Amino acid sequence: MINPKKTMGMAVLMSTAFALFSCSDDDAKGTETPVNSDSIAAMSTFDPDEVYAGGKLGTAFNNSKSAFEQPTPAIDEQGFAHSFQMGEYQFERDYNQNKTGAFIGLGPVMVRNGCLYCHPSYGYGKRTTSYRATEQGNGYLLVVYDKQTEAYIRSVAGMPQTLAVAPFKAPIDESKIKIDWVDYTDEWNNTFPDGETYSLIYPEVSIPADGFYSPIVVQRNGQDVQVDASEIGVKLEATIGIYGTGLLDAIPEDSIIEQYAREAKAGANINPAMFKDGEYVGWYTNALSPGKKWVRRFTYALSRGPVLDAAGANAIWNITNVTRSDRRYHYLDLAGKYYAETSSKDPDVQRDFYFYFPEQKKTGDVEKDIYNYLTSREQDVEMTDQQYRDFMVWHRGLAVPAARGANTVEFQLGKQKFAEIGCTYCHRPSWTTGDDHIQDPNGMFTDDSDMPRYPHQKIWPYTDMVQHKLHMVNDIRTGWCRTTPLWGRGLSMLVANHQDRLHDRRARNVIEAIMWHGAKDSDARRSVEKFRQLSKTERDAVVKFINSI
Repeated sequence: MINPKKTMGMAVLMSTAFALFSCSDDDAKGTETPVNSDSIAAMSTFDPDEVYAGGKLGTAFNNSKSAFEQPTPAIDEQGFAHSFQMGEYQFERDYNQNKTGAFIGLGPVMVRNGCLYCHPSYGYGKRTTSYRATEQGNGYLLVVYDKQTEAYIRSVAGMPQTLAVAPFKAPIDESKIKIDWVDYTDEWNNTFPDGETYSLIYPEVSIPADGFYSPIVVQRNGQDVQVDASEIGVKLEATIGIYGTGLLDAIPEDSIIEQYAREAKAGANINPAMFKDGEYVGWYTNALSPGKKWVRRFTYALSRGPVLDAAGANAIWNITNVTRSDRRYHYLDLAGKYYAETSSKDPDVQRDFYFYFPEQKKTGDVEKDIYNYLTSREQDVEMTDQQYRDFMVWHRGLAVPAARGANTVEFQLGKQKFAEIGCTYCHRPSWTTGDDHIQDPNGMFTDDSDMPRYPHQKIWPYTDMVQHKLHMVNDIRTGWCRTTPLWGRGLSMLVANHQDRLHDRRARNVIEAIMWHGAKDSDARRSVEKFRQLSKTERDAVVKFINSI
């Protein structure tokens, strides 16, 4: 049965769109100056289609706390309402260690017990002062890397786990993770020319040697080498947004490659691992689809291609370690052996292993049985193909909130200044989706009827889908970071009770996020210099615009 709070007929949708287009948001009523129709027509920056941030098939007109939870109109129109609800069910519940029943398969180690810890109310994780994986709203993932090579260390997973089910022990003891928030003063003394001030902070993270369960191993010159804790670095990355990813997936690959070429021709600093000598070289491949390749478009590091093998498809497996038919193995460490070796020799694990896993007494040699269990690539399937299909229908079917207050002076002034100072160079306002044929590198979904689709929609994500460098102090690993889509972010305070931004949530508001773009070597330096010269009214309008799209 369809949840009435998350669906609406076309007549209601259109009437709601008109109301949003002609009125202020409820939480800002009385603070905005409406623009009459003649003024709107005269504004060269205005495009009425922008109210539909996700296009007609991908936009939801809901500005409540459930704004990020809405299905796209395509979900109902294309017959996916029930599947969407079943997928939502997968997202909202914790998994468990049971061998039978619902939501089974948790562990042996995991990043979280479920999805909502990182995505409160389907939103973004908040800034925290201590790392606790069971804390609601902690959307952080640890990034543990070799300082010498910037590569992930080999002895923990790419997304390191800090939780485990009995009798196993967590790869990293989260009580040993230390997060310090450090005050930072920029070259302008955190002050605008008119005297208004702002503050900046950034995180420094460390884990001592005794915080790691297994020896710390990195790869250098093709060889695994054990190193001291002083040779590794630790950073934080917060979870990316999940709504609207189906729409980003529908952008044609040719259009993204053209964007790379356009920026490269203009002299932009382009990651040579993605685009080099006038050619796109960053192709994503998957062993399950030999001979095929896809443009990379998801995660900060652009590590993923189509959404059906991107962050969500990955997370529903490795965050909880729940196996499925295409991934019948545990997510342990990058080398695939160090955690298993340590666990198999641990007397505590040996003592209780057969109690918790009596069916794994295969040889009677407990060390061997533990190692074989952890490293087997033929684990029992814990998530059915239908459950996974429903989850991906839900993931591809989450709508983008409509733009708010688009007919106000503040919005239009902010949009004008946002473009004038050059922000649209990286935060490209709009794209047009293509035919949107379903692409799944895992090969589980092969027909267009398997998933909701968004063909030929004008969408407004405000991203160029390309990586840039901001050269922030203690920046993201490698420095390269995909331009974050801005759509819907202004609702974060309402949805998740915070407005933290940037990859590690160091920015506590939009002003801080903008000013973190201002380092001398930053790709956005000139835009920040121009932003500083705006009047306070103009700066406030830019913030209002960013929070409204």
